[in-house]
Amino acid sequence: MVHLLGISGSLRAGSYNTALLRAASALSGDDVTVEVATLHGIPLYDADLEAREGLPPSVADLKARLVASDGVLLVTPEYNNGIPGVFKNAIDWLSRPADDIPRVFGGRPFALAGASPGGFGTVLSQAHWLPVLKTLGVDLWAGGRLLASRSGSLFDAEGALVDDKLRTQLAAFVQGFAGYVAGKRG
Repeated sequence: MVHLLGISGSLRAGSYNTALLRAASALSGDDVTVEVATLHGIPLYDADLEAREGLPPSVADLKARLVASDGVLLVTPEYNNGIPGVFKNAIDWLSRPADDIPRVFGGRPFALAGASPGGFGTVLSQAHWLPVLKTLGVDLWAGGRLLASRSGSLFDAEGALVDDKLRTQLAAFVQGFAGYVAGKRG
């Protein structure tokens, strides 16, 4: 069994990225679990807060879930052609203290996906993640990419995936990444 942690980079209740992540979990298959995580409750990074109190409980919880996973799926929105600040902030917290980076990120398989109402999906946001993930030393899966564009037409009002083409692509993407992760473990 491959255990993936999926993190949605959007806080919005009706987030297409959280809906995409839930659909990935539902389509993962019998040999894969996709645990859904959001960034709710993670404060803005503050080195004074870290020095005074250590990691906030919300960060410590997400960090423990990341370390317990076999691989991580970042499901990223694209804001102003880049990484959403709230998502980058969470990764900055997870990289603290700096000497913990190899244990948390080093060599861990990561994959990128995203949904956007625009016509280009999240291609620029995903590209902006590359130097961040390289700096953290993750093993970025390059075997697939998922860019869900025009996401307003892909999900219904309750956030259920209604597009059969994307459903097929998403299932193949999750299985491809899980296969990569399993190969790295084996």
